[in-house]
Amino acid sequence: MQIYISGQYFSKENAAVSVFDHGFLYGDGIFEGMRAYSGKVFRHREHLQRLWESARSIFLQIPLTPEEMENAVNETLRVNGLKDAYIRLIVTRGAGTLGLDADLCKNPQVIIIADKLSLYPREFYEKGLEIVTASTTRTNPGMLSPQVKSLNYLNNIMAKIEGHLVGSVEVLLLNSKGEVAEASGDNIFIWKRGVLHTPPSDAGILEGITRRVVLEIAAELGIKTKEAAMTRHDIYTADECFLTGSAAELIPVVKLDGRPIGGGKPGTLTKKLLARFQEETLK
Repeated sequence: MQIYISGQYFSKENAAVSVFDHGFLYGDGIFEGMRAYSGKVFRHREHLQRLWESARSIFLQIPLTPEEMENAVNETLRVNGLKDAYIRLIVTRGAGTLGLDADLCKNPQVIIIADKLSLYPREFYEKGLEIVTASTTRTNPGMLSPQVKSLNYLNNIMAKIEGHLVGSVEVLLLNSKGEVAEASGDNIFIWKRGVLHTPPSDAGILEGITRRVVLEIAAELGIKTKEAAMTRHDIYTADECFLTGSAAELIPVVKLDGRPIGGGKPGTLTKKLLARFQEETLK
């Protein structure tokens, strides 16, 4: 595996950043997770647009143009001989001091990792996930905008650990008002009474690229959608439920907190949307 770090390639064993890098010391940086299908990065420019917006929000200067970044990602895929892959694109503040002063970090670092990834076993797509609600709440948007895809994912990690302690591979996070936000790394949708529901941005969610694609597909298919506050009651009583994310694509959820959702198996609409999404990735 060859990893891109600021214009050079290093083997996995030799790839490194400074221990004084603020990304390492404080989670001071941003990232994007992307998928490549048949050698083409899916919604590449949309991911880069979100990366640049995250950077602007935290006053981080990316040392490449969007075009240069796009070329670097494509070249990293080529160097690693990958056609179908998961790409992690990272920009850190760079090396500074042990203090918090970001102005002392003069050289932001760009890191690109491309590898094969299977987030969930195939059986989970066929049988569906059983998830639980975490007691860890989603970070309040008043603290840090959820639209900033930052390197500090401790909130999500602590929720994920809760799930693993009870044998669940994924969890649902609520916001400080007790409303549904998202899973530890994915957005959530439910199908109920002929309407496809998903939490709005002000629920404390990251507006995922896959989430956006699903809403586009729904509009194309004439499916009514609604972005509004949801509670666990809405999920418990839904006809279908699924999660969306770049790595996961669309994955059905068949139980929440031990309660079957709908018929307790992946639903017809979920399967239809997944098939249509997979067609989209091949364009």
